Amino acid sequence: MKPHVVRSSPAVSPARAAAARALEIEAAAVNDLVSRLDERFDRAVSLVLACQGKVVVTGMGKSGLVGQKIASTLASTGTPAFFLHPAEGIHGDLGMLHRRDLVIAISYSGETEEVVRLLPVLRRMGLPLVAMTGRPGSTLGRAADVVLDCAVRQEACPLNLAPTASTTATLALGDALAVALVEQRGFKAEDFALLHPGGALGRRLLLTVADVMHTGDEIPKVRTGTLMRDVLFEISEKRLGITGVVDEDGRLVGVISDGDLRRGLLAHGDGFLQRRAEEVMTRGAKRVEKDALAARALYLMEENKPRPITSLFVFDAPDSQVPIGIVHIHDILKAGVV
Repeated sequence: MKPHVVRSSPAVSPARAAAARALEIEAAAVNDLVSRLDERFDRAVSLVLACQGKVVVTGMGKSGLVGQKIASTLASTGTPAFFLHPAEGIHGDLGMLHRRDLVIAISYSGETEEVVRLLPVLRRMGLPLVAMTGRPGSTLGRAADVVLDCAVRQEACPLNLAPTASTTATLALGDALAVALVEQRGFKAEDFALLHPGGALGRRLLLTVADVMHTGDEIPKVRTGTLMRDVLFEISEKRLGITGVVDEDGRLVGVISDGDLRRGLLAHGDGFLQRRAEEVMTRGAKRVEKDALAARALYLMEENKPRPITSLFVFDAPDSQVPIGIVHIHDILKAGVV
């Protein structure tokens, strides 16, 4: 009988142990903020909502980097905002400020020289001031209309010196403020898309079929009496893998795909090319309106059963029968809708 062997788990490396401690400290710092969400946070949200100008975020060093991200998040979620470097501010950039603006100043100590030197100017201009600091009783905290306390028990840095947990907590509190404002403003996905037209979400919510469809001579179409040999040329020339079949008034009555051509030739040989389009076409083709979202067109293509389709003819309105364009799946994918 073989002896039972106890396999011990591999020892955690010093690097992973240090990383785990840092993450635990930073997670605790963020979690501690929850209990501090009181009427001061409500007041900060109310001040921002009442601001008729822009939210100006300022901070020095690591706090400045966090401030840039907070300003960017606010701006992208419906709150006009920008970042003002405090050192540049005291050397002329305070001209960016307007009397209708609101300032969010970030300094963990609340005593950062460049930030403190801005305070007399902000007071003279009468600008509302929200302070994000770990020292509410500091110079910055005393000067502010509202203080958001982002104090942490310790930094994740083993020397308890480098801003780590404190910057994480400040960043998280800035995100919390932005999220609260999103809900208070009733900011929707469509609003987000308008501010992010270059992103995937913006393209899904803003790009219409009319933006990506082929029009004019690029639309593949033949008349009902066209011989299949000429249908073959039309499909090959337009390179969309399909052609529409229209009557004498230009109304779409059917479609013929390159798959229909292949199956017809395999079944009937060269004689198939002497048949007319109306004998081969598929009636009741899928369609889409020009104002529909491109994402909707993609959905219609992919849901087609039993075989997904790759093109849709486009119309002005639901009751229109004359196609004004055609959209191919490659056009939608190339546009970055998905």
